Amino acid sequence: MTIKELLIEADAIQVGVAENDWQKVIQLAARPLVAKGYISAEYGQAVIDNTLSHGAYYVFDEGVAIPHARPECGVKRNCFSMVLLDKPIQFADSEAADIIIMFGAQDSNAHIEEGIRAIVALLDNDERMAKLRAARSQEEVVALL
Repeated sequence: MTIKELLIEADAIQVGVAENDWQKVIQLAARPLVAKGYISAEYGQAVIDNTLSHGAYYVFDEGVAIPHARPECGVKRNCFSMVLLDKPIQFADSEAADIIIMFGAQDSNAHIEEGIRAIVALLDNDERMAKLRAARSQEEVVALL
């Protein structure tokens, strides 16, 4: 399945979110994936704990955060969640980000290869990034993906 198909299946696209607490954003991103049974309720906290221990290494210069944790932290099936913030926020000590794509992968190879490669391919387009930031509905986001 593509990232687009996984986002639609999980009903995991949140647009226009006004939040300035990065830990709440992580939990918001995890919520639809927990609701569908794709990750355990503990996965979001594992991402937060990992960030507090190791920093927000998953935030990139382009204002994109890709929070995730290890497969054994509660991934039940491969999944993605997207949160588009109204304003960029810092994750711990990182650069600010306004496009958040959480993913869960069932094994370490999928974790690196499929998850990050799919996200980079999706976001490796300045025009698409600008349109994503301007999107005001799930339907607009899906059309851009």
